[in-house]
Amino acid sequence: MILELRLSNIFSFRDEMKLDLQAAKIQTQKSRALEGNIFSIGGEQLLKSIAVFGANASGKSNVVKAIRACIEMIRSSHNFNEDTAFGFMPFKFDGYDKKPSSFYVRFLMEGIEYEYSFTMTRQEILTEQLYYYPNGRRSLVFSRDESKGPDKKDIYEFKLVLKRPMDVAANTSRKTLFISRASQMDRDLAKQIFRFFCDKVVLDYRLPQNLSIEQKLEEQKDLLLEVLRTADSDIVDIRQQGNVIKTYHRGNPEVPFDFESEESEGTKTLFHMMLSMIDIIRNDKLLLIDEIDTSLHTQLVEFIIGMFNRSDHAQLIYTTHNTHLLNTNFQRRDQVYFVNKREDGSSDLYSLFDFKDFRDTLDMEKAYLQGNFDAIPYLSKPNI
Repeated sequence: MILELRLSNIFSFRDEMKLDLQAAKIQTQKSRALEGNIFSIGGEQLLKSIAVFGANASGKSNVVKAIRACIEMIRSSHNFNEDTAFGFMPFKFDGYDKKPSSFYVRFLMEGIEYEYSFTMTRQEILTEQLYYYPNGRRSLVFSRDESKGPDKKDIYEFKLVLKRPMDVAANTSRKTLFISRASQMDRDLAKQIFRFFCDKVVLDYRLPQNLSIEQKLEEQKDLLLEVLRTADSDIVDIRQQGNVIKTYHRGNPEVPFDFESEESEGTKTLFHMMLSMIDIIRNDKLLLIDEIDTSLHTQLVEFIIGMFNRSDHAQLIYTTHNTHLLNTNFQRRDQVYFVNKREDGSSDLYSLFDFKDFRDTLDMEKAYLQGNFDAIPYLSKPNI
């Protein structure tokens, strides 16, 4: 589970942006009614979903884009060649294009808390650290500072967690994260962390998830049919016969339809999307969605968010324009973030929870549209 994310000098975020998935201590009547939106694990209370609102061009999509870029670094840097440029851009103004970018994530894995961070330019890794909390006490696994080189013994510091760490360091270039190389070289803890970011963080639900349709139909048919009904489909049953999927409709539930040739493209897209979504929720993964109100059917947006909020330990981070989701009967204050574009061109990310004068009894959507939280476009009347 993800506890906290911090990034700086990446895309439009010049200063540090922070997403805190730890639930705030809110004791209002409405927050108690939304207890299903949080879960407890490892002594922590965590949020199941976070919404990011903002005007067009404010930088809200860069929240998801930045997280994806840093997770991709963990997944892929062991394959980078010397001519590789990393998949992000620093903030372009005021000399920040020549300054390092940073990524920090705090997460729970197998009941133990970890802190992992690195700094980088577009061409090389500068620093990297991993801490963990065995028995609740913070302890170093390794640290790396390339400015102390060129000798690897000066660059790295290790504690007694990874076997033969200097062998890994010797094979880790400045293009590569140590944790990625250590996983490739069969170091147990590094492999666990690498798998966590590969398996437990889903960057886009539309990517292939290697799912068994037959198994998912057997396990989750009722939920799939509920979703199809929510999307105004008249499908009442789905069955797999060999390698062929058959659907049955309300008008005549005895007549089979061939799913691939006789159902609409929209129905097929929704079906495969929900196979992926159900797998994410059932296996307690974190999903990133940019512009959830355009990526998903309008009628399904609240349904999907509700699926996460009814899950055991799944998490969702999404951006949206849909102000109807700004509802204190639907979301806690600590689940709502805003992105605002500053005059210098940088983006600022902040939580509704920071507005101490906002009470749960107020109309969240109305307050937002009135500009009480900024993060909305200010339109001047055109001269026509």
